[in-house]
Amino acid sequence: MSTDAQQDSEEFHAWQRWHEGRIVAVAAPHGPLSLTGTHWLADHPEGRIPAVPGLWREEGDEVVLAATPEDGLTVDGKPLAGEIRLGADRGPLDASRVAQGERRLVVLSREGLWAVRDFDPQSPARHSFRTIDATPYDPAWALEGTFRPYGSDRTVRVENADGRERGLGLAGEIAFTVDGAEHTLQVAVEPDGSLWAVFADTTSGDSSYRFRFLRPAAPDDEGRVRVDFNRTLLPPCAFADHFICPFPPPGNTLTVAVPAGERNRIDG
Repeated sequence: MSTDAQQDSEEFHAWQRWHEGRIVAVAAPHGPLSLTGTHWLADHPEGRIPAVPGLWREEGDEVVLAATPEDGLTVDGKPLAGEIRLGADRGPLDASRVAQGERRLVVLSREGLWAVRDFDPQSPARHSFRTIDATPYDPAWALEGTFRPYGSDRTVRVENADGRERGLGLAGEIAFTVDGAEHTLQVAVEPDGSLWAVFADTTSGDSSYRFRFLRPAAPDDEGRVRVDFNRTLLPPCAFADHFICPFPPPGNTLTVAVPAGERNRIDG
């Protein structure tokens, strides 16, 4: 297929809409570029987090936040003066319970540890961002694959972008063919049935970010799945250093180049 024909195809236009939507989402006021800190409460036993208003402490399976009117905090849109008990925020970032003006203070729990994430629309990263460098749609990288579930879920320990090791749950693998050779990626299964892979390839750390994400749709009843590397994603930590993205598990570094999908963030 010629380049002109590719760019007139419905697949190209669908990819272009997806790509443009990704840029808008990343640059949104509370998108990943606005994350200015992930503060683990265990690192602040006195309850004071630098540059974050309020007094934060763990108590059992909750976080207790104490604030004065001078802190300027709101919870569920109402000014906070006193204490409130909080669980982990699980909804959209802009609907997180705790705010200070435009800032959103998001309560996070990972493996029994509590943290507060600070999303500030005025972050320098958000204001310097220009676009996402991505390879234009190439039908050669929209591959047919097969999902092979494991007999039971597995958890492997992998390093995360913050230097700490955490568990990564895996439910199976996807198999696909590149240049006549079969390759596999281990994947997690999301609640909606879609798949998620953390992977690297021979372009990683060179012409693309050091690792990337792939999110295929749910496989059909026979295990067939579309492995579309055109929609390879930059992980959140490509946009802000304060995310705790997992690195690829053993076996998820491909021995081929994947010159498709999102490659790097571009600042202006």
